[in-house]
Amino acid sequence: MKFGIFYELQLPRPWQPGGELQLYQNALDQVELADRLGYDYAWEVEHHFLEEYSHSPAPEVFLAAASQRTKRIRLAHGIMQLTTTHPARCAERIAALDLVSNGRVEFGTGDSASVTELQPFGVAFDEKRAIWEEAIRAIIPMFGEGGVEHHGKYFDMPLRNVLPKPVQKPHPPLWVACSQLETIEMAGRRGLGALAFQFLSADAAHAWVHAYYNAFTKRQQKLADYVTNPNLAITSYFMCAETDDEARRRADGIPFFQFALRFYGQSAMRERPAPGTVNLWDEYEKWKRANPEAHQRALSGGLIGSPETLRQKLRKFETSNIDSVILLNQAGKNTHEDICESLKLFAREVMPEFHAHIPEHEEWKAKVLAREIELEEIDTQPFRDRYGPNSVQLTPAQAAE
Repeated sequence: MKFGIFYELQLPRPWQPGGELQLYQNALDQVELADRLGYDYAWEVEHHFLEEYSHSPAPEVFLAAASQRTKRIRLAHGIMQLTTTHPARCAERIAALDLVSNGRVEFGTGDSASVTELQPFGVAFDEKRAIWEEAIRAIIPMFGEGGVEHHGKYFDMPLRNVLPKPVQKPHPPLWVACSQLETIEMAGRRGLGALAFQFLSADAAHAWVHAYYNAFTKRQQKLADYVTNPNLAITSYFMCAETDDEARRRADGIPFFQFALRFYGQSAMRERPAPGTVNLWDEYEKWKRANPEAHQRALSGGLIGSPETLRQKLRKFETSNIDSVILLNQAGKNTHEDICESLKLFAREVMPEFHAHIPEHEEWKAKVLAREIELEEIDTQPFRDRYGPNSVQLTPAQAAE
């Protein structure tokens, strides 16, 4: 099992002068630390106009800066929005990042999750999946030698040679975000790596791993002529400390992250309020005061706890054959110091055990892909809840207040 770190670049109110500067510099320090500690991936999102929740509209800039402070860690777009950028600009940026990082890019893609992000770019919410599919078809040939042209419903481009070309041939590994669990099967069918949210149980992980690899091996329908990327990664809330109680104390930003998802996620097409009309941190504090038991339950999930607690949780998921776990602890007002200590403790006390099993896992995966191991077809319907009973719960009325 491999491990990555994940960044939304959250900045709750009240905003102070220099707050965004410190946010970015701390995150870059953390990626540099993770590289030294042996983490495998650094994932960076692309979001637009989402106050407090994400101040990360240009992941290619952040990852380029990280590339000059690191040597080994893979630099991963989690994701680049193909709906809001012309395919040629996507191909150019990925190739340039691959060059400055000496071939360490992971090309995660997606279509954006909210009308707030899409509307200013003139993109219709109900067309975003179709636009993403056409963008994939347009981008892949651009990584090759010589000129390409594209004439489709959403993009029209005359014959041009898109430059530069990436170091990794024929292109960096391809991923797609799975904001809804059922899209994991779609990722497998398309031959793409799947970026999923954490599963609620080892049974759910087992079912979705089977669904992904069965779609990949039995029902594959690629969108274009690309190299497939058989990988299933899950993002998990994370904080590691010497004791479970201390880890929960340091992880108050995690319920804020959940609160923000639910607060906005229940509105139509996930539309956000007008700028400056909602103080999300204040709304979270109100909810926390009114729901102390729910707040504590929200800290019981994910990978929050002592090294021994995290080892026990990961051992259960390891039996499901998940390829990698992406650790999210830059959330809310979690401190830079606590995040760094968490990364160090996990790397020292937990990660080596699971890194040691990577060759065994790769052998299993090779046999699955060769159809030497046939995976059971498991009904995923009972495992489609993204949040679970212990996560932050809001009624639509609360989210609209």
